[in-house]
Amino acid sequence: MKIIVTGAAGAIGSHLCERLLDLGHEVVGIDSFTSYYDPNIKKINALDLEKKGILIKHLDLAKDDIDSVIKDVDVIFHLAAQPGISATVPFENYLKNNVTATYRLLESAKKNTNLQLFVFASTSSVYGVRANGDETTEPKPTSHYGVTKLAAEQLAMSYYRELGLPVTAFRFFSVYGERERPEKFYHRLIKAIAEGKEMPFYQGSEYHKRSYTYVSDIIDGCILALQNVSKVTGEIFNLGNDKSETTGEGLALVEEIMGKKAMLKILSRRRGDQFETSADISKARKIFGYNPKVGLKEGLAAEVRWYMEKINNKIN
Repeated sequence: MKIIVTGAAGAIGSHLCERLLDLGHEVVGIDSFTSYYDPNIKKINALDLEKKGILIKHLDLAKDDIDSVIKDVDVIFHLAAQPGISATVPFENYLKNNVTATYRLLESAKKNTNLQLFVFASTSSVYGVRANGDETTEPKPTSHYGVTKLAAEQLAMSYYRELGLPVTAFRFFSVYGERERPEKFYHRLIKAIAEGKEMPFYQGSEYHKRSYTYVSDIIDGCILALQNVSKVTGEIFNLGNDKSETTGEGLALVEEIMGKKAMLKILSRRRGDQFETSADISKARKIFGYNPKVGLKEGLAAEVRWYMEKINNKIN
């Protein structure tokens, strides 16, 4: 199959591109290489993909002409988004990169009569402060990110309801692993320990519970969607690890793996933070056999190895 992956130079997108290629699919990536974080990190990912023969098109979904790229593709994985809950990111960025970009991609996709599946990457942030229910739980997002991702998710689902576009939505839970974005917790923690520097740590964060989900387990779910198109079309699924751990437990594991304690600078609580994510994946497990396999210690060890090999002393 010919498959488009948006956000292809990001953490999840780059891993997905590689897996799809390994399975024999024709893969084309799209990424706008925004300045939300150091584009050099994405360029490292993109270079790894290009060495394997995966074409990455530098396009902005919210403004560039994408009809010719989308034409005749079989599957679209839409992972591109404005992530995070940073107070410094203008709301307009979330609106543009989450809602407008999704709308324009859907408008192009509906012209494609060959399309078999459109996978929208949603987030547990749509649930709000406590993401611990199943897919029927009322969404109560508390951040601009969660609000605009919910809007984009429902926009995508509306194309299924009204036009029959073969859409499914996966709500990802706390994805980590190699290529993790630099503002995310484990990347920042590993970097701080490696450099012997202080790391900002939000008050009370050590008690937050998370369904930390290793990136390969998320990719497994995406591949299962390809194998179960008729079962997933028109549905929303939680995708994550059904075992939750506290941020404090994760911090201790990184310290153990790296053999060094973190130096934390305690900051006041961050607005929009979730207190608990606990992925109820019973629907995905029942309908298409989703079953996460990688434990937190194993996944964090892999992320530490990646950071020390690819990033440490190479990105300033």
